[in-house]
Amino acid sequence: MAGHGAEQHPHGADRLCDAGDRVYSRAVRRGRVARTDAEPVPCLLELALLHPDPDDMDWLVPTSPQEVMTRLLRGLYDEVSASRRRMGSAVAAFEWYAGLGGPAGGATAGEGAAIRVLDGASRIQAALDAATEACTAEVLTVQPGGIRREHELSEGLHRALELRGRGVRMRDIYNHVARHGQGLLTYLELMGDAVEARTLDEVIDRLILFDRTVAFIPANTDRTMALELRHPALISYLVTVFERLWRLAIPLTAPLPDTRIEGISHREQSIAALLAEGHQDAVIAERLGISVRTCRAHIARLSETLGAASRTQLGVRIAQVGLDRPSGAADPPPVSLPASASAPAPGPGPAPAPAPGSGPVPGRGSPTVR
Repeated sequence: MAGHGAEQHPHGADRLCDAGDRVYSRAVRRGRVARTDAEPVPCLLELALLHPDPDDMDWLVPTSPQEVMTRLLRGLYDEVSASRRRMGSAVAAFEWYAGLGGPAGGATAGEGAAIRVLDGASRIQAALDAATEACTAEVLTVQPGGIRREHELSEGLHRALELRGRGVRMRDIYNHVARHGQGLLTYLELMGDAVEARTLDEVIDRLILFDRTVAFIPANTDRTMALELRHPALISYLVTVFERLWRLAIPLTAPLPDTRIEGISHREQSIAALLAEGHQDAVIAERLGISVRTCRAHIARLSETLGAASRTQLGVRIAQVGLDRPSGAADPPPVSLPASASAPAPGPGPAPAPAPGSGPVPGRGSPTVR
């Protein structure tokens, strides 16, 4: 019976079931109740609210409500006392741990708030949303990864429009290749003069700065973790980095500089400079925000234009015509390519890609964090 009662009546004396309430109330009013009437509610016996009548075992008499209340209060008092003891133990333990972060442990008082690790997309987005809501004046961002996907830009559009509505000014730096994405052009058109965008051949990893007081940067390569930075020295350093990149960057409304070498595009000039530094195709593609396939297509076209039959010969020809310098480092004099450059270069390689501006160029499309 005890097992049956526990299964059907999982409650204590302070919250009787409806059937138990009716039988116990009747027992209190009449002084006793027939044992058969209490059979459907064995919880009353298990909780000692009813007990056998010494004068007649076929009847059950109630425990007085005052006695039941005293018993319940004593149990509650014991529970509260135990909770207080556990609370005291927890406070004492963590006060000791907190002491480890003091001067003896080498940590400063504000260090925990100055650098915070955000683990997972939901925590990162929540922190970005909070910073966006608190922003009142300026947002600075560096957005690597090539062409911006339209759906990624539209996901953050409502937050950007919110900022614009509050009079917040935004400045964004992208890779040059982002110029060929319609999504970015549409986004900038919707934002109007609230956003100013510039581009560079290469940019640093993602950076977002709000009001020059809080910054977000990736904490691992797959960007599933981020750092929220509020330390004034770190913020000042990142602002300086941004401002120097901004000064070097080209406004999105301005054309890219002419390479002054017939048949060589600005992007191919950038690829040539990185090839001259000895970088592999995958590294070059990542730094310029393009796919490896597109990068190799441009290298194949460089070989054809410069009349190079091998990678080694291509390196020599790049140096000869002055393409071994990063674009913008110094304007080389106009170069006339040799007649041999008109002949196709043998060797493996995919078909040449369309010239920049003639169509979209695949990009890595890393997620936006606007």
